[in-house]
Amino acid sequence: MPSKKALIRRPSPRLAEGLVTHVERTKVDVDLAVEQWEAYGEALRSHGWETIEVDPADDCPDSVFVEDTVVMYRNVALIARPGARSRRAETDGIEEAVAALGCSVNWVWEPGTLEGGDVLKVGDTVFVGRGERTNAAGVQQLRAAFEPLGARVVSVPVSKVLHLKSAVTALPDGTVVGHIPRMDLPSLFGRFLPVPEEAGAHVVLLGGDKLMMAASAPKTAELYADLGYEPVVVDISEFEKLEGCVTCLSVRLRELYT
Repeated sequence: MPSKKALIRRPSPRLAEGLVTHVERTKVDVDLAVEQWEAYGEALRSHGWETIEVDPADDCPDSVFVEDTVVMYRNVALIARPGARSRRAETDGIEEAVAALGCSVNWVWEPGTLEGGDVLKVGDTVFVGRGERTNAAGVQQLRAAFEPLGARVVSVPVSKVLHLKSAVTALPDGTVVGHIPRMDLPSLFGRFLPVPEEAGAHVVLLGGDKLMMAASAPKTAELYADLGYEPVVVDISEFEKLEGCVTCLSVRLRELYT
């Protein structure tokens, strides 16, 4: 059995109604999105990940972006409370999924709001985006849940993108990568590498030197290859129309098993 597990969630038939805040709305091809989602899952499986489907939430247009519903640190799952009211029903089913994996389950409570796309873990440092989807009370509750486990929580302002991880992620060596025009304070990150394309700032660490990333960032893929990494490119064009990226389509659970 693979030691790495990833939660994924099938796109809603109402995907095209998903929220957009920092981009203009364009037509989403739902059938193509389902094909891209299936290819995304296959990319995970082909690199040693066991994918676990969370029960679908067909009445929730944004539910495919499953990362926003829960934040993991070690064996603790913090069930989110989305800042977008229309997304709060998406957390149904997540508690059951993480509890079945043996996680300890906590929740974000009112007045806190927290979405998983605002949380970037780099070793034991947990960066939390403070913006329109995650508020100060949500950051405080995440701090209370994870700091006793050894986490160092750092709040980061987010105003130019939907979520913190819309602007930055991190390479296997802990270097934070980001597209500077979409960042508020790049200086908050220690080791930082600017990338030439917005979509290039989003990577999923598949293991070893392999990085899953979007096909829409070819120049950044070349940069990563020059640094000795192996880009695993997937087309997620329909999700990008809804401000989605490769990270938000899954919840990776390697910490529980390795």
